[in-house]
Amino acid sequence: MIRCENHSGRSNVTAYEIGEDSIIVEFGGGSTYLYNTRSTSSANIMEMKRLAAAGQGLNSYISQFVRKEYAEKLR
Repeated sequence: MIRCENHSGRSNVTAYEIGEDSIIVEFGGGSTYLYNTRSTSSANIMEMKRLAAAGQGLNSYISQFVRKEYAEKLR
C-alpha cells in the first residue's frame, strides 16, 4: 500500500493500492475497501486512481460518487 499524500490535511484516506482494473483504499481507523470495474464504472476507477496519485480529492470523490459501490470490504 502507498501512503496517501493528503495535501489538504483533511482526508480520511490513509493509503491506497492501484491494480489494473481496481483500487484498494484504506481509510482512517483501518477500514479497507476494494473498488473494481465490476462494482463501479471504469471511469470511476480511473478517476480514483488519478486522485490517489495526486494526493488530493479521493475521499471527497468516494463520498460523492462511489460510496457504496465497492466490491468488497477487506478490513
